[in-house]
Amino acid sequence: MPRYTVHVRGEWLAVPCLNSTSTIGWLGKEALRRYMKNKPDNGGFASAEEVKFYIRRCKGLGLLDLDDKVEDALEDNEFVEVVIEGDIMSPDFIPSQPEGVHLYSKYREPEQYISLDGNSLTTEDLVNLGKGLYKIKLTPEAETKVKQSREVIERIVKEKTVVYGITTGFGKFARTVIPNSKLTELQVNLVRSHSAGVGKPLTPERSRMLLALRINVLAKGYSGISLETLQQVIDAFNASCLPYIPEKGTVGASGDLAPLSHLALGLIGEGKMWSPKSGWADAKYVLEAHGLRPIALKPKEGLALINGTQMITSLGCEAVERASAIARQADIIAALTLEVLKGTTRAFDTDIHAVRPHRGQVEVAFRFRSLLDSDHHPSEIAESHRFCDRVQDAYTMRCCPQVHGVVNDTIAFVKDIMTTEINSATDNPMVFAERAETISGGNFHGEYPAKALDYLAIGVHELAAISERRIERLCNPSLSELPAFLVTEGGLNSGFMIAHCTAAALVSENKALCHPSSVDSLSTSAATEDHVSMGGWSARKALRVIEHVEQVLAIELLAACQGIEFLRPLRTTTPLEKVYDLVRSVVRPWMKDRFMAPDIEAAHRLLVEQKASVWEVARPYIEKYRREHIPESRPISPTAFSLGLMDINSDAGHDHRQQDNL
Repeated sequence: MPRYTVHVRGEWLAVPCLNSTSTIGWLGKEALRRYMKNKPDNGGFASAEEVKFYIRRCKGLGLLDLDDKVEDALEDNEFVEVVIEGDIMSPDFIPSQPEGVHLYSKYREPEQYISLDGNSLTTEDLVNLGKGLYKIKLTPEAETKVKQSREVIERIVKEKTVVYGITTGFGKFARTVIPNSKLTELQVNLVRSHSAGVGKPLTPERSRMLLALRINVLAKGYSGISLETLQQVIDAFNASCLPYIPEKGTVGASGDLAPLSHLALGLIGEGKMWSPKSGWADAKYVLEAHGLRPIALKPKEGLALINGTQMITSLGCEAVERASAIARQADIIAALTLEVLKGTTRAFDTDIHAVRPHRGQVEVAFRFRSLLDSDHHPSEIAESHRFCDRVQDAYTMRCCPQVHGVVNDTIAFVKDIMTTEINSATDNPMVFAERAETISGGNFHGEYPAKALDYLAIGVHELAAISERRIERLCNPSLSELPAFLVTEGGLNSGFMIAHCTAAALVSENKALCHPSSVDSLSTSAATEDHVSMGGWSARKALRVIEHVEQVLAIELLAACQGIEFLRPLRTTTPLEKVYDLVRSVVRPWMKDRFMAPDIEAAHRLLVEQKASVWEVARPYIEKYRREHIPESRPISPTAFSLGLMDINSDAGHDHRQQDNL
């Protein structure tokens, strides 16, 4: 007998279909009848017959014809949603899908696997796991370590040894010994009581990252989880069964208890869970729909699932990768602005940076030369003002290597900390199989990633701060020698006037967001946890700062391309013309006022999409210039290579363009 899981106003109902001729309309009415039966006031309806509704699939939100037969339109145990007319405009409407569901409806189950051993995961790997590009499996070595650590736990339980979190309560209740008959109940109670988060749920991508990172930590073999339970967690990840995880509630010590408890709650079949097939539904239904069983926790396993810094760190990895991407592209955008404002490249001369050889500064100056060197890429715009009387440029152009450079070095520093953290054991107590004992410690404390992510936000913010000043120079005719606000018929048209205001607003908001959350601490758990990191907010606000930086630079990119229009028919260098062409493939020139927000969003996408980004267009030219100017013998570290920070202090020649502008 086929059965369907139907979502009605925030509740999930299992509806069996007895008759093969039943229609989609019948399914909706039957679900409404069952919903009304559970409500004291019948849900506000007199009868199911009078309710006007439509039905859509939870996967992809495709509408269903009420007259179609159920057996023709749906698969057995498919998830559908009854939407009552008028509800969707109500503030109380509870959708079955997360925000931006159109992004997830295209999800395709990956075929490739990534092997986790707890020691070699990279930040790029984790972000790709979040995107659903890989499934997970354990290495044989990891499986062996997991088994060995579990044997220690089973010996403790068998011998009735008093060990924190295994045979005792938690936090203030650490001295309360729990009888063996209640050890399983202890773990389930831990997960339920600690699932106390609030706020919006994490997106599917971020939930995948969190789940994948917890698997990687468990794979190290210091948590005491059984291989059977860990495999169930992996199976849930591979099926993209993702628990409902509110984004707020962690203080970052003892680990990210609230979000990780919500993660564990879904895995034991309680609370809500999401998958591309089901949308949001009761966890037990989602697991069942994918042929999975809820986890039955054994001693120590609840604690093993929830104790660690994985919420801070998984979001931190996304922040590092996005920061790295936008930092590279900020150099390209600034170079384009310099061309439009008819600036000089003398400030990027190799010798200047060789005497202050910070790695980031040297690399940024190199990128400017690779994009603007007239010996390689003749520029008609540059040639048009070769003999002008300007002595030097404003700091926002001249000092890009120094300002952008320290951002790159900050990202490299933070990435190093994140890479260590994602491959670290952060449980308490730790299980050391080789010593056959457990040791209580403080690896769960989130101070390392919290401090690093506060630093990241402060560093990356400067890209927006200096970009906003360049936007001002582009829009101000007394500074740019271009039409006011980059538009013809000023007055009738306002051009980029308010786009600049938007950039200023985002930069100002970032100033508040850059206040470090890790300088705060509030004692919790009856003073047992008397110093905490507040790293959850460090991670979330770092991501918000980076998004604002991306948006400000998107506005500068649009403004610089618009400035090019007023310099035509002159052309800039080949790589920057390619960047201009990319922008014009999605945003047409601004000839008169129009709805601007979609243009900003389109430019933003060019900065965040990997396959068609500004960086991907310019990178071949930068790499070619590097090959021609950097001695092959000079070493490049793996971290520097991933960030685009090459170990360079010199190249084969100087850029002599505009050498008269001393």
